[in-house]
Amino acid sequence: MLLGVHVSSEGKIYEAIERAHKLGCNTMQIFSRNPQRWRDHFLATQDIEEFNHKKEEFNIKPVFIHIPYLINLASPNPRLYEFSIEAYIEDILEAYTLKADYIVTHMGSHKKTSEPAGIRRLIQALNIILERTKNIKVGLLLENTSGSGSWLGYKFIHQKEILQGLEHKERVGLCLDTAHAYLAGYDISTQDGLEAMLNEIDALVGINLIKLIHLNDAKDKLGSRHDRHEHIGKGKIGLEGMKRIINHPRLRDFPFILETPKKSYKDDAMNLNTVKKLRLKMSKT
Repeated sequence: MLLGVHVSSEGKIYEAIERAHKLGCNTMQIFSRNPQRWRDHFLATQDIEEFNHKKEEFNIKPVFIHIPYLINLASPNPRLYEFSIEAYIEDILEAYTLKADYIVTHMGSHKKTSEPAGIRRLIQALNIILERTKNIKVGLLLENTSGSGSWLGYKFIHQKEILQGLEHKERVGLCLDTAHAYLAGYDISTQDGLEAMLNEIDALVGINLIKLIHLNDAKDKLGSRHDRHEHIGKGKIGLEGMKRIINHPRLRDFPFILETPKKSYKDDAMNLNTVKKLRLKMSKT
């Protein structure tokens, strides 16, 4: 099972690899820089080399880098839009030096213009980004959202429209966030609801485009659109719902990354242990 967490990259970037290894992860996700600020420096060469050395030493793969929150490729603000494109390209180039496999991105907010307008801007931005990084193998993953505010991506028809508009879509896939799906109105706490969502994804874009699952329970009620995660099995999706997701034949071989609450340093270990127990229980039946 490919299982990891979103790991803090505080301090030196390579310390994130060490943290993931201590937790027993064989895959991981990080921010490569401060997610709340625009870039103010690039990683030192020796830190990049140490990151790559430790990644190989501990055999942690694939590695996912999440785009910072400030980037908005659907923004109607021209200045923010241009900054976002340039920052995204810089992050792809840095991800390449870190030998990361994928960059994970929310699909942006249209800021109360309209969903079609936001999707058009996002397509244009991604086409620029993909063209200007066409010799880079780092993949781009579109993450579904809970749909709070003016965020795009809370229904999978958005991903279909975006993929249809891309000139070079070979490097683009999906990140499926379980909490976001539930909070957006997909009742994946039930067998029928999970199958319905997977069938929808398969019909619209193809289930094979999923390259990562953000495995999170949901704190709020179905369709609330409030983006709040909960510990595995302790939220509205519940233990049985999470168990079905973890062991589903169409999902079980994808990498799972946890983005569950971190109120204590023990929380990641607790959630990882829960997932492993759920996987083992299913495999014995």
